[in-house]
Amino acid sequence: MIKAAVFLSDGFEEIEALTVVDYLRRAECDVSMIAVPVATMKALNMPTGAHGVTVSADCGLDEYLAGLHDALPDCVYIPGGMPGAANIGAEHRVITFIQKCYAEGKLISAICAAPAVVLSKTGILAGHKYTCYPGMEEGIIDYCGNSENMMKCMKDSMLVRNVPFITDGTIVTGRGPGCAEQFAMELVRILFGEKTAERIHDGSIQR
Repeated sequence: MIKAAVFLSDGFEEIEALTVVDYLRRAECDVSMIAVPVATMKALNMPTGAHGVTVSADCGLDEYLAGLHDALPDCVYIPGGMPGAANIGAEHRVITFIQKCYAEGKLISAICAAPAVVLSKTGILAGHKYTCYPGMEEGIIDYCGNSENMMKCMKDSMLVRNVPFITDGTIVTGRGPGCAEQFAMELVRILFGEKTAERIHDGSIQR
């Protein structure tokens, strides 16, 4: 079964997170919602979104990483929202995990703030096209730590503006919450193929 890891922390963007989880599960993907702990979290493994929606994650970061046994997921997804993306980007174990999954050819996906806030510091955007929420790219030096590290991590990358999402190799990045459905369908198409994407497209009454 195809597996996906979705990382959530306080301040995640609800539309971006739950639309992707919903569409992947419609495609019969084994999706794990993983809570990245922060001091503000109301209860264990229960992150609250940027607009006050609290969700019960499937597990916490410690539990998820301990149970992997080197069996990496087929897809990693980081929704945007602030400070959700910043909370995830501050967790070095998630950064290392993304780098490992990318090195193994797994699909890495992020939307809105997350490409700039999280993926930039992993170095995987180097040499790739990407998109993000307008204006978030202006803080990439800070997200990478300093200008020297930013030049290394983002070398030969290219920001593509005014598109709902862009796929470049095994990296899919999206623009914002209004693009979440199109973004989710792109992940379904890549992971499960055109027939499954068409089935979900027709079942959700998309134009």
